[in-house]
Amino acid sequence: MAPTAINTTVPTLLDVAKRLDPDGQIATIVELLTQNNQILLDMPWSEGNLPTGNRTTVRTGLPAVTWRLLNGGVTPSKSTTAQIDEACGKLEAWSQVDCAVAKLNGNVGAFRLSEAKAFLEAMNQEFCSVLLYGNSGLNPEKFTGLSARYSSLSAGNAQNIIDGGATGSDNTSVWLVVWNDNTIHGIYPKGSVAGLVRNDLGEKVVTVTQGVGGQMMLAYLEQFVWDCGIALKDWRYVVRLCNIDVSNLVAQSSAVDLTNKMIRMVHRIPVMTVGRPVFYMNRTVFEMLDIQRREAVQTGGQLKYEVVDGVSTPMFRGIPVRIVDQILLTEPRVL
Repeated sequence: MAPTAINTTVPTLLDVAKRLDPDGQIATIVELLTQNNQILLDMPWSEGNLPTGNRTTVRTGLPAVTWRLLNGGVTPSKSTTAQIDEACGKLEAWSQVDCAVAKLNGNVGAFRLSEAKAFLEAMNQEFCSVLLYGNSGLNPEKFTGLSARYSSLSAGNAQNIIDGGATGSDNTSVWLVVWNDNTIHGIYPKGSVAGLVRNDLGEKVVTVTQGVGGQMMLAYLEQFVWDCGIALKDWRYVVRLCNIDVSNLVAQSSAVDLTNKMIRMVHRIPVMTVGRPVFYMNRTVFEMLDIQRREAVQTGGQLKYEVVDGVSTPMFRGIPVRIVDQILLTEPRVL
């Protein structure tokens, strides 16, 4: 008889043993895989006006106006508009735990919660990854993120893409986003529920996938669903600083002047007060920004910290600076 493979999709007795502390209770798990993706704290959400997402109408042209002479006429004119459809994606996961396994520790709720936390973190990380790098043209099941929209130095929105000068492949980006219902925000389909939904389906009879086919068991089932996307209504309110050479930045050799470039980013925004502006960068870039600003302290260039919503927050020219671990340090060069 061929050996049966260990199931890696559901928690096993070994998983239970690894989650028990010395007194037999579910231990507090040190979440080493948890990331800091603070962009989730800032992003506003609105219900879309389509079952699959949102349709935005934007002004593309102004009407012609005329200086009229007395007894002279004026030719009628009109403005022009265009409509943009933004699609949402459906992010989903299922948790299946053998009831007998879950009950071994004597605290079913605590065990299931410890497993659910991992699913929530995984979905948060996946959403942030797609928000930054999703491309529905390549992966139609996902929505299109920011990088695909700001991907060419010769595109129509190139004025909001600032080149950091790198020519290699170990690059990263800094983003400046002004969140608002009329600039950019998160969307969920019309008639659906906002945010990540956890459906506890309780005890269900399931078919076992390992061993002999057709076998059944009782299992706790949970479904995690997130219908989500973004609506970029006004591209002028997002700025990307791309082509930042990571190795040069860390070595402080021919490194990009982050302060200089971020000032340029600020001046690309038409009206900063229309929404909530926030800078986003990887923690490596933030570390080097802090170092560069410290070295300029004699000119008053040090990063300032202010209390925002009860949290000490680094600020650049009055704009919060957030860490997003999902921003890669291996981005390809933007041309």
